[in-house]
Amino acid sequence: MSKRQDLQNILVALLGSSNVYFQPPESIKLIYPCIIYRRDSARTIFANDSPYKNTKRYQITVIDGNPDSGIPDKVAKLSLCSYDRSFSADNLNHDVFNLFF
Repeated sequence: MSKRQDLQNILVALLGSSNVYFQPPESIKLIYPCIIYRRDSARTIFANDSPYKNTKRYQITVIDGNPDSGIPDKVAKLSLCSYDRSFSADNLNHDVFNLFF
């Protein structure tokens, strides 16, 4: 199983439903609450001037109509996860995290 699929399974377990989407196209109708994630960046460690280790970074967005949702707190507890920002759009609350996985 790929590392991304492992991340998918972890996020589904955190959310408690299958409303977890990886880089969804605009044509998909999202069901809330949901988690959207995408590859964002990577961290490369070098040894002897060559790449030694490369860790992908994902941007994870939790979208929920409930401003007091506990889902962002669960995501924040993941290893190597940091909170980035929050915003509100279309009466939905968005909490954005960066996760190295």
